[in-house]
Amino acid sequence: MAEIVSMPRLSDTMVEGTVAKWHKQIGDKVNEGDLLAEIETDKATMDFEAFQEGVLLHIGVDEGQTAPVDSILAVLGEKNEDISAVLASGASAEATKSEPEVESAPQKKEDKSTDKSTASSGSGGNQQRLKASPLAKKMAADKGIDIAAIAGTGEGGRVVKRDIDNYTPKSNSSDVNTAAGVESYEEVPVSQMRKTIAKRLGESKFTAPHFYLTMDIDMDAAIEGRKSINAVSEKKVSFNDMVIKATALALEKNPKVNSSWLGDKIRYNHHVNIGVAVAVDEGLLVPVVRNANNKGLATINAEVKEYAGKARDKKLVPADWEGNTFTISNLGMFGIEEFTAIINSPDSCILAVGAIKQVPVIKNGAVVAGNVMRVTLSCDHRVVDGATGSAFLQSLKQYLESPMSMLI
Repeated sequence: MAEIVSMPRLSDTMVEGTVAKWHKQIGDKVNEGDLLAEIETDKATMDFEAFQEGVLLHIGVDEGQTAPVDSILAVLGEKNEDISAVLASGASAEATKSEPEVESAPQKKEDKSTDKSTASSGSGGNQQRLKASPLAKKMAADKGIDIAAIAGTGEGGRVVKRDIDNYTPKSNSSDVNTAAGVESYEEVPVSQMRKTIAKRLGESKFTAPHFYLTMDIDMDAAIEGRKSINAVSEKKVSFNDMVIKATALALEKNPKVNSSWLGDKIRYNHHVNIGVAVAVDEGLLVPVVRNANNKGLATINAEVKEYAGKARDKKLVPADWEGNTFTISNLGMFGIEEFTAIINSPDSCILAVGAIKQVPVIKNGAVVAGNVMRVTLSCDHRVVDGATGSAFLQSLKQYLESPMSMLI
């Protein structure tokens, strides 16, 4: 009997998914555990395996198209089975569901001539046929690329995903209107990741009463300590690794900051899981270093590097980004000296880390050159008060100004 395969919910924040690639075609035999499709969520592109067996009788979402969670992704059944009743039942069930959490503006109906993988281009009577896969067309639209300008390497000159990935626009002065007073712009569709980032940060900023605590930390000892560690260790450590370790130990000493607001109760976490913000092309991902207070600097360094690579390749899985109890956002490597960050819900705090800057400081009554790093703690005032946040920053300062204490 035919069964509907629904668009899966592959992350806790996912409300819709985009099919990046189908690994099975209509008429193919599908076994339980077979790789059915690759689905782009708000955080990663993930493999989706079949949980049923049967013949693939219907594809409900083409490559490059987006559909809500629980909508009809595919139908599996017996060869040549009539699935009209199953599709009608599934469509009826979708129609009775409530509106999705993320609404999109109504879009104009597309010209049917561009729905297929072959579209026409050119002008006048000398039109040329342009071949492109649905995924390539979507990627080109997302990146603002004129797909007609790309030479396809697929079968019969078809433009495929690798052509979009490898495309470098040619500089052409005739393509740029430099006339004075002429206004121009481009509009790019919002990606799944950016939609979720906008929703979650909006909820955090406008529901959690933020306040901010800023402190300067003397990094002279940390600089010397890092030099000493890297001089004798095969595994190098960064200042970011030292900040993560110091933060984790400071949270251990100040558990009220390692907490979250749950509406009718406050959760004080006994474990310390540090979310580390990683910038990617489409926004920001926050993989988690678990039990960071119990890990060495080299281990933290290796984990952060691995997560950063997986984040940029969109290979993170839910276990990589779930369960944070505190978050760090470090823009120091970009030369930013000071900034405030929006709390990564459900955490009660986030630490914004700036660059290490050489400034004049007073030591032993004399003005000397010193290295200072400015940090800002964003706090949810429903959970953390000023004195509590200040005590945490004092602990963080002590660890970074006496880095050997982190190794004991």
